[in-house]
Amino acid sequence: MQDGAHKAARKTGLAGRKSMPMPSPVTPAKTLLAGLLAVATPACVSAGPTMSQDAAPVELPASQAPTYADLVTMATQSDTVAVVAVEDQIAFPPERAPNVEPGKVRLYIEALTRSLLIAPQGVGSELVFVVDQRRDADGDAPDLEERSFVIFGDLSRSQPGAIQLLSSDSMLPAGPQIEARVRRVLTQLAAADAPPAITGVRDVISVPGNLAGESETQMFVETEDGTPVSLSVIRRPGMAPEWGVSLGELVDSSARSPEPESLLWFQFACFLPRELPGDSFLQNDRASQRQAREDYAFILAQLGPCERRFT
Repeated sequence: MQDGAHKAARKTGLAGRKSMPMPSPVTPAKTLLAGLLAVATPACVSAGPTMSQDAAPVELPASQAPTYADLVTMATQSDTVAVVAVEDQIAFPPERAPNVEPGKVRLYIEALTRSLLIAPQGVGSELVFVVDQRRDADGDAPDLEERSFVIFGDLSRSQPGAIQLLSSDSMLPAGPQIEARVRRVLTQLAAADAPPAITGVRDVISVPGNLAGESETQMFVETEDGTPVSLSVIRRPGMAPEWGVSLGELVDSSARSPEPESLLWFQFACFLPRELPGDSFLQNDRASQRQAREDYAFILAQLGPCERRFT
């Protein structure tokens, strides 16, 4: 962190980052910046949310905010999630960032750690990282100073206090709503009863009932750790189909469908195959297979799409 006098001099003497030089060769920031060129540049593959230099620090509108699937994916791929406030930024000279896309700028960020949500180890009061951002309409780098962000990434093993973001999209404007959503996802992931990862559908059987239009379909799901999971669809004459998930060896006739924005919903909505594999049927007759496919399509429709905007 720079002291107040030094920071004030930078702000008044450098015209707000329009032609900012690199830090002095003897400063720690220069040392960290050199290291980050090696460890953080590969993560900067896409520009984060566009932010006007004069805009107030607000959260992204719902139509542009990360989806639940985005947040779960970023959280599971990161060893560190934190809320930070940008203290200082330095634009990379073009020759030091030759692979930045046109209309974007690579920034070296020094940030204060407001809240450390998860991390493999303790961190100091500051974190530094590199991020690509879209330039403002006038061609300048966006002014991120004093703005707060939720960041997802991995702590650097070679540069103390440095974090490599998953991508430039994994720096999200912070506010009460997004922070609450991220905390909820992290709590779900840390729960002892978090559901297993879904990898496919193994065995499918559909049997008719005693009445016309009555049937029950059972689908046994493959999981990454071998935990038994199954889906069931029950149809009764004159009633809407009922479906549910059973976690365990036995198929629970009272099983319920997963709640939206739950890890169970995420696993099924995002990782079930779009159709039943041909070798998953335990019955050869076409009527049973047709009913099973209809019931599987019903489940997918009930789950809805695995919408993503950032991952």
